[in-house]
Amino acid sequence: MSYLNITEVESAVASLATAFPAQCELVDLPETSVEGRACHALRIGTAPAGTKDSVVLIGGVHAREWGSCEILVHLAADLLEASSTGTGLAYGGTTFTSAQVGTILDNLDVVVFPLVNPDGRHYSQTVQAMWRKNRDPANSGGRPACVGVDINRNYDFLFDFATAFGPTAGPQVSADPCDPQVYEGPSAFSEPETRNVRWLLDTYPRTRWFVDVHSYSEDILFVWGDDENQSDDPDKNFQNPAYDGRRGVAGDLAYAEYIPKEDADNSVLLAERFCRALHGVRGRTYTPMSGFHLYPTSGTSDDYAFSRHFVDPAKGKVLAFTVEWGKSFQPPWTEMERIILDVDAGLVQFCLTAQE
Repeated sequence: MSYLNITEVESAVASLATAFPAQCELVDLPETSVEGRACHALRIGTAPAGTKDSVVLIGGVHAREWGSCEILVHLAADLLEASSTGTGLAYGGTTFTSAQVGTILDNLDVVVFPLVNPDGRHYSQTVQAMWRKNRDPANSGGRPACVGVDINRNYDFLFDFATAFGPTAGPQVSADPCDPQVYEGPSAFSEPETRNVRWLLDTYPRTRWFVDVHSYSEDILFVWGDDENQSDDPDKNFQNPAYDGRRGVAGDLAYAEYIPKEDADNSVLLAERFCRALHGVRGRTYTPMSGFHLYPTSGTSDDYAFSRHFVDPAKGKVLAFTVEWGKSFQPPWTEMERIILDVDAGLVQFCLTAQE
């Protein structure tokens, strides 16, 4: 076996829905990709849709990070097969009983969207391996190198980064369509791929946890990504224009992003449990930390998912994370197979901890 192409990812998702109708259903995403490709997710769980809290897992956002799709396809298959056969799961030195698997499927909706950016993945696998963005040509001016938007800078969180951040902050985001990595797009949610993710969060309003699977650096990141966290001053928050021009500078006293202490503590707990289970597989050590401590960002999926409740308290609070697996974007398949086991063990434990 080797990395899946986009047809194989879609086929795997559809086949799982067909093979395990009592435990999952195929979810049709409302928008096709820029190049017209349909996208699908799976809702895994034994209870009727909407009756349990949800964890939403997405992958395949950055085109060159090939293994993220495989991680989520294998996770879905593992959970469904173990539930159907009444067996447990074994990932190297980390194991889960059949009762634990049953607990996840009985108490959660696990929504798995393995391939957010099919156009970019196809281009990466067939034309330019290190391609990161989607394939939207709208702002390219006809220049091939300027095609595409970074999906993970296109969410509605501090999208006007030039105003929000301090002049020395240097967030990893760009308003230049010809930036080869982190062009944010012309507006928040300008891209169908990000609108599909927003739709999932709206369609499953009982979503309480969100994980975006990326590579690489062997970390699990929790919010926030725009500045260091603090739980003392609620006025220091992303919605307060009084702090525009001050965000994003490490170690200063001018600003740090507010996160309620309970949310901060629960985020750390979930991240640590993920890392512990992953470490048990074969001894890999992942680091739990805030997104800002990787580098300052805006417009990312995890910050958007968590911010929704603060913008509109009628929306449920979503603790949000980004996994950064491995040490390269496209490791040899023999190593990727090991990484799949590592991360899936962590994600199974994440789900168990979430529903406790």
